[in-house]
Amino acid sequence: MNEQSRLPLPRPFAGLPGVASQGAGQAGNILKSIGVVAIAGAVGAVTGLLLPAEMAIAAALAVFCIGMWATALVPEYWTALMFFLIAMLSGIAPAQAVFSGFHSSTFWLLFGGIILGVSIRYTGLGQRMAAMLVGMLGTRYVTVIAGVTGFSLALAFVMPSSIGRIVLLLPIVIALADHMGYGKESNGRTGMILAAAFGTCLPAFTILPANAPNMILAGMAETLHGARISYWSYLTIHFPVLGLLKAGVLVVLILKMFPDGDPQRQPEVPADLPGMSPAERRLTMVLGLCLALWLTDTLHHISPGWIALAAGLYCLWPGSGLTSKKCINEDVNYGSLFFVAGILGLGAVLSSTGLGEVVVERLSGVAGFRADRPFWNVAMLTGIATLVAMITNLPGVPAVMTPVAENLSALTGLPLTTVLMTQVLAFSNVFLPYQAPPLITAMQLGDLPTGAVVRLCLVMFAIGALVLMPLDLLWWYALGMV
Repeated sequence: MNEQSRLPLPRPFAGLPGVASQGAGQAGNILKSIGVVAIAGAVGAVTGLLLPAEMAIAAALAVFCIGMWATALVPEYWTALMFFLIAMLSGIAPAQAVFSGFHSSTFWLLFGGIILGVSIRYTGLGQRMAAMLVGMLGTRYVTVIAGVTGFSLALAFVMPSSIGRIVLLLPIVIALADHMGYGKESNGRTGMILAAAFGTCLPAFTILPANAPNMILAGMAETLHGARISYWSYLTIHFPVLGLLKAGVLVVLILKMFPDGDPQRQPEVPADLPGMSPAERRLTMVLGLCLALWLTDTLHHISPGWIALAAGLYCLWPGSGLTSKKCINEDVNYGSLFFVAGILGLGAVLSSTGLGEVVVERLSGVAGFRADRPFWNVAMLTGIATLVAMITNLPGVPAVMTPVAENLSALTGLPLTTVLMTQVLAFSNVFLPYQAPPLITAMQLGDLPTGAVVRLCLVMFAIGALVLMPLDLLWWYALGMV
């Protein structure tokens, strides 16, 4: 494709503004970091009076890591690397537990997803997706919001990285908003950007490779409990309510909360957009094959991670023409890979030291779990996971809850799969944007008003807790999970 004919799309994951840079400055971040370290030390000291030394160190390390990830005082990869160092020097767990994230299929699912995202930009397929989006928008504001939301959700099936999708989508949506006459302060512009950001993030928690918490949950479930979560079963359990229905709710809320008139001008598909290049056709075939294999993994039993890795290797093969020669050095965000490996390793360490079992004992006394009250048990598990998400962030939910899943299954009488899936009810229901790095990225790239994002988060959270969760539990009942 002619380089001049492409929309100016930024490189996925490159040059993203860090959340920490938005704080009160370096001095303030240093003080906050000292505070996190002090709290972690205090937790370790108090825990050390009651529990063995290994558990106390693990508790302090967990508080430190989750605190640093939640506050974003330093890059996420820095905290992950510090976790590896402290865990190995302290000897609280064997190396195979500390570094278990690197041999998890989830790690390689993320790696393959990043390479696929780079290929989509490099081949110009992203430009063609933009043209498809233009064709979906229609002539009314309601069809614009519905079209952007639907396209954003559909993109989650073929591009397994929420931040990558945000980086790809937002420049396109902003350019279309300008062309349609929605100015910088208009509700129409805000609504379109929110539809792209929320539409490709929140419903995508129901698509296994599409968001980081999903992949962390699947990886830890496999690593710690030998429970393999298939793409199709995960989609069947969650997508009808938390995916498709939630996307519909999102469209209605944006139209009600950010009303605006119909577009003043209609965007047109670029007339000079050439036919698909051989590279685009090859990449389309790769993406289609990946999706087909992911959807049928219950038949062939190949993990989504190895499918993504195979696709990524083909894209990296010099003869494929799907990535640049410098792709592996310049376009791959290794920070995200270290972050996921660190989260998975932390969960394995908590499980290895036995700290998770102690936490379960404390929680069980408060939650009132009883084997004859399955719906109450599911609600309490979801509530606990939601609290974890508020204290930490969304990836913190599987890091804290998955190591104790078997114990919770024994206490509640629920199947292990049901206990694991309650985490999705929690991390798919975002209370505030700080919990979800993709939303923070969207706020920065789209220049979104904080108040608008917070209001939409709160209303979506309330509807999710009061309406969508009960409906989802009815769906689970129909599936025999409760």
